[in-house]
Amino acid sequence: MFGIKIVPQNNVGLVETFGKYSRTVNAGINFYIPLAQHIANVSMAMEPISLPGYSIITKDNAEIVATVTLNYHVTNAVKYQYENTDSVESMAQLVRGHLRDIMGNLDLNEALVSTKKINVDLAEAIGDLTDTYGIKVDRINIDELKPSLEIQKAMDKQLTADRNKTAAILRAEGESKSIELTTKAKNDALVNTAKAEATAKRTAADAEKYRIDVVQEALNNVSETYLANQSIDAYRQLANSDTNLVVVPNDGSSTYGQAGVLGNLINPKKTNI
Repeated sequence: MFGIKIVPQNNVGLVETFGKYSRTVNAGINFYIPLAQHIANVSMAMEPISLPGYSIITKDNAEIVATVTLNYHVTNAVKYQYENTDSVESMAQLVRGHLRDIMGNLDLNEALVSTKKINVDLAEAIGDLTDTYGIKVDRINIDELKPSLEIQKAMDKQLTADRNKTAAILRAEGESKSIELTTKAKNDALVNTAKAEATAKRTAADAEKYRIDVVQEALNNVSETYLANQSIDAYRQLANSDTNLVVVPNDGSSTYGQAGVLGNLINPKKTNI
């Protein structure tokens, strides 16, 4: 009399005869001897597992709670079933131990920003070690690294302080820039005013020089006759005034001639010198 055992897809059957492993059967219909034999199914498909958060101490003695998920599959059903009472838990302990070693060499800030690198280092560290349990780890991922409550409070305070410091620096830089621009504007205004005044003075000086040059050029072109006539007119006006003193310059014989003319124009009652 035989019993029938159907082993599902992606499973293998471990045949036990009187409680002792005797052979492995594949998926499908398999026969066994009831009472004397038993067929145990072992899944060979990939399985996900989540390792609940556990505490890890970093290099700078900060406490972090880590949450890890991984995927594994059974590579050797016999080792998996018979050589370890709980191969999955043994694998989990191996992962936790190596993760503690890796993060124990990192500072808190370094650990929080290096999850990708930690994943790679952890996968390399585990390597083929889980073959002892008949298991192969296919993927490891750190889902969360959460600092302890005390560390979070300290980080929040530090973050607030850094933000306030940054804001103060920005305000100081803004005020400094404003003062710099205001000072520059005032200096530019003073320079422009001084330039304008200098230009005005230079223009006035140029105009005065031009006037003097024009007068000088006109005087240079005046004839002696014109000057003599102007002198006579001046003396005539002087003779008709109330003055009683006339000073006649001595600049040649023609001047004496002019003096004779002036004498006739002066009132006889006034004194000639």
